[in-house]
Amino acid sequence: MVLGKVKSLTISFDCLSNSNIPVYSSGDTVSGRISLEVTGEIRVKALKIHARGHAKVRWTESRNAGSNTAYTQNYTEEVEYFNHKDVLVGHARDADNSEEGLYTIHSGRHEYAFSFELPQIPLATSFEGRHGSVRYWVKAELHRPWLLPVKLKKEFTVFEHIDVNTPSLLSPQAGTKEKTLCCWLCTSGPISLSAKIERKGYTPGESIQIFAEIENCSSRMVVPKATIYQTQAFYAKGKMKEVRQLVANLRGESLSSGKTETWNGKQLKIPPVSPSILDCSIIRVEYSLMVYVDIPGAVDLFLNLPLVIGTIPLHPFGSRTSSVSSQGSMNMNWPGLTLPERLEAPPCYAEVVTEENRQSGLAPVAAFDDFQRALQGPLFAYIQEFRFLPPPLYSEV
Repeated sequence: MVLGKVKSLTISFDCLSNSNIPVYSSGDTVSGRISLEVTGEIRVKALKIHARGHAKVRWTESRNAGSNTAYTQNYTEEVEYFNHKDVLVGHARDADNSEEGLYTIHSGRHEYAFSFELPQIPLATSFEGRHGSVRYWVKAELHRPWLLPVKLKKEFTVFEHIDVNTPSLLSPQAGTKEKTLCCWLCTSGPISLSAKIERKGYTPGESIQIFAEIENCSSRMVVPKATIYQTQAFYAKGKMKEVRQLVANLRGESLSSGKTETWNGKQLKIPPVSPSILDCSIIRVEYSLMVYVDIPGAVDLFLNLPLVIGTIPLHPFGSRTSSVSSQGSMNMNWPGLTLPERLEAPPCYAEVVTEENRQSGLAPVAAFDDFQRALQGPLFAYIQEFRFLPPPLYSEV
């Protein structure tokens, strides 16, 4: 008897979106099919699936233990969110290669459905970082007697949604700082900086309106600037590893001595970056807006305003009106820096990313799109494909 051969083994997900990008949230049901194509007749012990979601960090550090002695210290940590196994064909035991209990699969193409529920607990958003990742995947395994298993793994994306309409993310962020420069026994006048933004929560594609006043009473030429930074923090064995990356920046006009510059809603656009990760015990992804004054030959004067990058955008009406009215109280000492009466809704992803970037394979796949429609139903039902653009390293700028 001539045994058949496995021609192909594929995994497909039942996506509710128009694209084929599988995206889910905690509590959702993940379903799909394992497709098996064989030429001839084969006998199998089992066709299994294994689904898993976990966060993992890993990095190494060199240690000096004395003269001519060095060693490497490894730091690893892992958090498991779920671990699901199921047998679609045959039986679970595979300790022997006996001919008993084998299942015959005839020549042709065969499909086997699978389904499981994600846990109701908060799940970390899918993420790929410098020293760690959050990954979710389904693996298919075909076991046959006297042969190595045929295996295939396919990842899917999970979003732990962050709604920027929550009160804590609608509150304005503001600060004021002043710096006096000294050169030996001479003291120049102060450099002062005041800045504020309308809220803390934003989504990719939106522009942050920056209201600022910079006064230069020193003897030096200074330059006001603003940047958005992403900070990735990884935790293992009581240690932390941090990576800081520049996401976006802008530059104001140079200010000579005695000059003042006012930013009346200067806009800094948020590129397509991954959402904040705030609930994972070993990986955190946070953002901040730094408004600062570049002072040649001295330490810069800067203000850090925290940001949260969410997945559910600001409602175009309703809560937005109350948000703007509450921000009006921030303008007491800011003549001329009033916020606009009506803010525009954030754009959909297709408006902020080119087709070339959309098809680029340089970054991890994860995304959301069509924010306006998503507010009217389950968000993942309107998920479209997009790829996050990796920001440059802090050391490169």
